[in-house]
Amino acid sequence: MHILDKFRDPSIGKGLLNKIVPMAKEAAERLGRPAVFMEVCGTHTVAISKAGLRGILGEYLELRSGPGCPVCVTDYGDIDRMVAFGRQPGITVGTFGDMLRVPGSETSLEREKARGADIRIFYSPADAVDWAAGHPERELVFLGVGFETTAPTVALSVAMAKARGIKNYSVFTAHKVVPPAMHAIMADPDLRIDGFILPGHVSAIIGRKAWDFIAEQYGLPAVVTGFETLDILDSVYNLLGQILSGETRVDNTYTRVVRNEGNVRAQKLLAETFDIADASWRGFGVIPDSGMELKENLRDYDARTRFALEIPPPRAPKGCVCGDLLKGKVTPRDCRLFGKACTPTHPVGPCMVSSEGACSAYYQYERR
Repeated sequence: MHILDKFRDPSIGKGLLNKIVPMAKEAAERLGRPAVFMEVCGTHTVAISKAGLRGILGEYLELRSGPGCPVCVTDYGDIDRMVAFGRQPGITVGTFGDMLRVPGSETSLEREKARGADIRIFYSPADAVDWAAGHPERELVFLGVGFETTAPTVALSVAMAKARGIKNYSVFTAHKVVPPAMHAIMADPDLRIDGFILPGHVSAIIGRKAWDFIAEQYGLPAVVTGFETLDILDSVYNLLGQILSGETRVDNTYTRVVRNEGNVRAQKLLAETFDIADASWRGFGVIPDSGMELKENLRDYDARTRFALEIPPPRAPKGCVCGDLLKGKVTPRDCRLFGKACTPTHPVGPCMVSSEGACSAYYQYERR
């Protein structure tokens, strides 16, 4: 039996749903409204949409998307700076593929590439280091985008470049740290969230204990879970159980991957490579201590330091509600552009571009 077979068993799923629906109904009666759970991770958003769980549970339970799409939360100003790097003579921009089509204030990396900019997709930062080693005549700026999950691979690339004496490799760090964004969400008086489905990938790095503040400081239940449909149903069952029993804990139902302490080696690597810094998030503005910047002794590999670029103030497109969507205040259906002016072919905002974006998931699986 494959290790994941039991997480894909329809009979188990049906049994869970038979338990969840009456629990959700009881919780809604107690609250005087449907309970609202936020799935923080974009991969969870896609899994929920693909399985049709919003439609099945929608009468008594609302599942809202949060800030867990790293491409989506990258601020317009950072996108504009990435584009500016691509316009500089002698600079090659390296990126993961999902950043290519994200619109900035006026253009995107994809459009700049079509106009002749040297912008290349790499499957890993290590591949980017190898490319830089083979092209010493070019400066390679790699775009470091992502949460605690991808940041260690970028940290390793810097260590590789330094060990090999590669001088033409640098990183534009736009990495984000997720827990501070959760503080911002829970401190927002306009938001009403009853529980959180926490990201499994990020938790594999930072550990379950890193989320204890959700229950201890804010009195809300939360569950770290995986990405199979039964994982998500199990987390919903857990959260409803906590609400009905009056308990608040941060549980881990993804024990096959996530440990209480997380990946200590990855944490050590991050601490050796990055300092925690303030960062601007799309929709949130600047969140204190929510970003990463290269340490002082690694500034030779920091593209911000090596290439000082002046960019005009960023401008967001009119009508796009991606910022409020990332806060859980609206759904894609609340956007008047969704499925009309904004489609995967002609995206207005990043939430329609990224494979983890809520608008993309809703468009693909929930338009009907």
